[in-house]
Amino acid sequence: MGVLYPMSYFLTDLDGTLLRSDASLSDYSVRILTQALNEGLFVSYATARSYISAHKIVSAVPWRYPVVLYNGAVLFDPATQRVLDGAWLNPATTDEIIGLGRAHGLLPLLFALDDEDRERVLHERLVRSGELQFYASRPNDPRFAEVTRLSCPETFRTLIVTYIGLWDELNPLKEEVQRRFGDRIHVHLMKDAYIADHYFLEFSDRLANKKEGLRKWAALVNGEPEVVTVFGDNLNDLGMFETAGTRIAVAGAHPDIAALSTAMAGSNDDDGVTRYLEQWMRSRSGATFRDGGAP
Repeated sequence: MGVLYPMSYFLTDLDGTLLRSDASLSDYSVRILTQALNEGLFVSYATARSYISAHKIVSAVPWRYPVVLYNGAVLFDPATQRVLDGAWLNPATTDEIIGLGRAHGLLPLLFALDDEDRERVLHERLVRSGELQFYASRPNDPRFAEVTRLSCPETFRTLIVTYIGLWDELNPLKEEVQRRFGDRIHVHLMKDAYIADHYFLEFSDRLANKKEGLRKWAALVNGEPEVVTVFGDNLNDLGMFETAGTRIAVAGAHPDIAALSTAMAGSNDDDGVTRYLEQWMRSRSGATFRDGGAP
């Protein structure tokens, strides 16, 4: 195991940051991440994805520290397959949000944990283009279950209520939910990276965000947010960038993320995260950097 340094904690976003634009992880990135873990660095990821969705893409890396899922709604141990912590909406609040959406002619995907900590995605029949594309991108996903009329079972803990649609469709619902609940829930409206012209409108517990996810993750690995290096590209990474000690934006990041960064890395398609990580490891071992500059 290599020598540990005070800043040897790294937490990266996946989509648009670590993953390439086709939602893949390069062989180079797999090699560098594996090397970093084998050298004793605390490396993990914080994503809007579920564990099943993320694992299908990044399973070649031997992750051994907790991962932050659903934008901070769940902290999960990939080694023991256990839910470690989280923040969730209760069934009554979930059903009220579903009702507001129904009044706008919109139906969501309900992401939740059941009474055995299994991830579930409940939905009514999918008919809209964005929903169908999202579903098609996750073939044979055991979480999905169609129901006649959507509501949250009493034994479920809601992680995220997700609406997929066009901006003009989703924004009125966003504003109404914000008027109704204020800061009691976390609201996030973000353009999707893979479905053209579509946005994701997500409602979750007020503590289900990457800022709180980073804090909980740091505590689980016996660190502090101030010694963590985070990588990100989009607005759902804003909380991490407001909290972490070192903040690396990849090329092409949202201007608000770039403005909070302490340094910039190459783009996701150029393996910016793992090239930064490799250079960081080389700098600590006294090796010569590759072309591309110091981190």
